[in-house]
Amino acid sequence: MYKNREDIIAARETISPPGDTLAEIIELKGISQVDLALRMGRPLKTINEIIKGKAAITPETAIQLERVLGTDADFWLEREKKYRLELAEIEEAERILRDWAWIDNFPIAMMKKLNWISYDNNILSKADSLFSFFEISSRNSFYKYYFERAYETAYRASNNSNTNPYAVSAWLKQGEKQAEKIEAPEYNSKVFKDVLLEVKTLMAEQPENYFKKLQSFCLDAGVKVVYTPSLPQTHLHGSTRWINDTPLIQLTNLYNRNDIFWFTFFHEAGHIIKHGKKGLFVEGLKHSEKDTEKEKEADDFAVKYTLSVEQEAEILESMPLSKNEIVEYAKKFNTHPAMIVGRFAHGDPSLNKTGWSLKFFKKVDLSEV
Repeated sequence: MYKNREDIIAARETISPPGDTLAEIIELKGISQVDLALRMGRPLKTINEIIKGKAAITPETAIQLERVLGTDADFWLEREKKYRLELAEIEEAERILRDWAWIDNFPIAMMKKLNWISYDNNILSKADSLFSFFEISSRNSFYKYYFERAYETAYRASNNSNTNPYAVSAWLKQGEKQAEKIEAPEYNSKVFKDVLLEVKTLMAEQPENYFKKLQSFCLDAGVKVVYTPSLPQTHLHGSTRWINDTPLIQLTNLYNRNDIFWFTFFHEAGHIIKHGKKGLFVEGLKHSEKDTEKEKEADDFAVKYTLSVEQEAEILESMPLSKNEIVEYAKKFNTHPAMIVGRFAHGDPSLNKTGWSLKFFKKVDLSEV
């Protein structure tokens, strides 16, 4: 593995094509290039290009060299293979150095801290870690596959949202890597709808192991749920997409508040229930008019499960709210007090300034997940 430009220059200067070995052998045997060409039945130009490393030794050429010089054909083919591979590695390293600025688009320091990637402190190692992480072969293939195909929707929305599309892509890719490690049964929409009622109770009670229970409940319906830590310049709440006929809900801990976390989950669940298998939905980005309509539908779905419009109207009649009233309404509607405080904080500014109301918010700490 080359570490710097000096390593590459040294490799370029010392690399030896199989033609060097061929030149040494015919010199030892006293055979000229002209005679070798005649005895092999090949043009002199071809022999000269092989010796200079411009032409490759093919299996046919290797057999001819074995007959004329007595050196095994396998030797020549192996020599050629190693030379071409080393040459390709040098050229690839040179290309990476020309394109090194591409690496700076990614939050690689945070990705390394989160153990998503590993690299030494040099450009070539950093580039290799990104290629391995994204399962691509080059900078151009990243653009072609992720920005123009797999994550095109997120890429366009990122540009409209003043977020970093490279960081968004890394966050999405990590979620897929996490999902690959989870075995899931076939998706069952009826079971998932039943599961959402269990999740609603889980939201209301929020026990210590709530996230693992959330994953388990959803997995029974064939839905994978993963938690992926936030990356700088992403500002994402969550994402939903289908991978190989299996729905994936990817959540993050943006703002570390349980009301936001649960609303996001039910929002993502709404995409699964209402919007089919096609499309990539990413919450926290500005969307097109068509996508905005779907986002509104997913929001309405989340409202239904966290605190419905009818329930909200009933609570409005009791404003301003006391601590006990919030607790009682939460029990009545099988939701968490934080969902009520979060929803009505704008309508009743005192809730934002009152210490007891803020205590209803629970920190979302999934660092051990």
